[in-house]
Amino acid sequence: MSIQIIRAHKRRPVFRNHLPGILAAAVLLGLSAPLAMAGNSTPLPVADATSALAADRQEHDRFIVRYREGSPQRHDTQRLVQSLQQVVARSGLVGGAGLSVRHVRSLALGGDVVEVSRPLDRVSAAALMRSIATDPAVAHVEPDILLSHTGLPARVSPAMVPDDELYAQYQWHLHSATGGIRAPAAWDATSGEGVVVAVLDTGITDHEDLDGNVLEGYDFITDTFLSRRETDERVAGAHDYGDWNDDPTQCPVSPSSFHGSHVAGTVAETTGNGIGMAGVAHDARVLPVRVLGRCGGYLSDIADAVVWASGGSVDGVPDNANPAEVINMSLSGAAACGAESTMQLAIDAAIANGTTVVVAAGNDNADVGGFTPASCASVVTVGATRIGGGRAGYSNYGSRVDLSGPGGGGSADGNPGGYVWQSINDSATSPELGTPTYGGMAGTSMAAPHVAGVVALVQSVAETPLAPDEMRALLKDTARPFPVEIPAGTPVGSGILDAQAAVAAVAEPCEGDECEPVPEATPISNRVPVTGLAGGVDEAQLFSIEVPAGASGLSFISYGGSGDVSLLVSFGAEPTQDAADFSSARPGNNETIRIATPQVGTYYVKVVGVKAFAAVTLQARHN
Repeated sequence: MSIQIIRAHKRRPVFRNHLPGILAAAVLLGLSAPLAMAGNSTPLPVADATSALAADRQEHDRFIVRYREGSPQRHDTQRLVQSLQQVVARSGLVGGAGLSVRHVRSLALGGDVVEVSRPLDRVSAAALMRSIATDPAVAHVEPDILLSHTGLPARVSPAMVPDDELYAQYQWHLHSATGGIRAPAAWDATSGEGVVVAVLDTGITDHEDLDGNVLEGYDFITDTFLSRRETDERVAGAHDYGDWNDDPTQCPVSPSSFHGSHVAGTVAETTGNGIGMAGVAHDARVLPVRVLGRCGGYLSDIADAVVWASGGSVDGVPDNANPAEVINMSLSGAAACGAESTMQLAIDAAIANGTTVVVAAGNDNADVGGFTPASCASVVTVGATRIGGGRAGYSNYGSRVDLSGPGGGGSADGNPGGYVWQSINDSATSPELGTPTYGGMAGTSMAAPHVAGVVALVQSVAETPLAPDEMRALLKDTARPFPVEIPAGTPVGSGILDAQAAVAAVAEPCEGDECEPVPEATPISNRVPVTGLAGGVDEAQLFSIEVPAGASGLSFISYGGSGDVSLLVSFGAEPTQDAADFSSARPGNNETIRIATPQVGTYYVKVVGVKAFAAVTLQARHN
């Protein structure tokens, strides 16, 4: 296995004349020297999450204009161009009389992309859009900005453990009790079979640990500079030609990221095959849709791809034979998502088709309200957490973030703990010049596909598929509390994604021999002490408490007596030394576990003898 270390460069938006727009939060990769890893002589590649807010100086030469139904411009491109040309002439722009307008193409939901003959600075572009908007026939106008990727419970015992060779050491984000998503416990109930997950990203490359779960997708990029193809036409397949750039006048110099393959691997990398790594919904199918290339991807192309992936029709593209139950967009642009914006209309169409849309919050350490598609209505917006369960410093935040998932803290948390690990290609340019391998990245790009994968797990076992609004509510309600305090000024949702709890909320009750036994535990009541506990070394006593809706401040304490005990606590399952949601192991018998925002349901607490103990008291309390 040929593997290298990959690190990230700082990204700043730079626009070429032909491609003005906004390049927002992203992870870019650059080659560096290998790092040594304890316990493994073969280092794996990693990438830090870095990003930048849009530059103050922006230029635009592409705009999306939507005319009202019934207006002649709506269905006559010649009339449309003539009308806009007249607006340009009257707009008062410096040199506006010499500015020409060209129709680029029509959008799936009724808008049109137009291009002016030279880039306009921010002030001139805003003036032109104001002039266009004064036409009563115009319903909406906005710049066609560039977006870029943002890569930086069932009662089960024991949980299914994959035999993939790198799973245990590297994929903390799937199995860590503190920072992971509790995927192994969910895998005993489902693997996502029968569900299609569309990944709108840089496309996909060949990889033996992923190929078997990939459907034929589509390339929606309509600009040869971005796509590296010979045509502006959209084409079948979603091959990632590489998004490297070596010309700083176009956009930041960077090697290829193969971001789409990494994201797709998180969703559905083959699992249990004895090689490589594991995916969240490893029997689901990934539908790759290429919307990002060199320097990013146009909003107009991404919006059409959202419509198509969900089963809608797009002119010039065959209808999607495999409509997606869930769409993942690990991408972002620095623009708010208004009710009449092109992206919002595309998402509305996907929601109407029954597709859950999962999006990354973005990597700018800023309020998510200023970013698209993260601020769009009806999407599941995902922030990023670190291996310790706290907010990743780069993650966008705000009231619009629904929940968080593992994104990695980057080098601050070391290698491998700072990164999310998945399939990748080690080439700096074209994938044909490299080798399929595995690598670590950090970013909200990495957090979002964990959520998309859990959506696939849930839909595969739900008796009736959940509608998008029901799925969003379920994910928020079943998220587990953050194990560390999240500052009030930077909220990142209701908690950390919990695959086990989400699946358990919809899974049909088991019957007969298929059922795992309910743990034999002694019920205890809120604020009622259990006294006189005694036992020997390694002896354990198991108790349970039912936590009602609306409860807060759940705590477990032990005290008094002689000897030495430890406490283990898990939600919905018997805790063990190797698998507990929370633990306390101080010397003596004074142990405390606090859970600020407990889940609704059964918590199990185990008192374990570190030494022989007697006359110990246990108490559970909640408000």
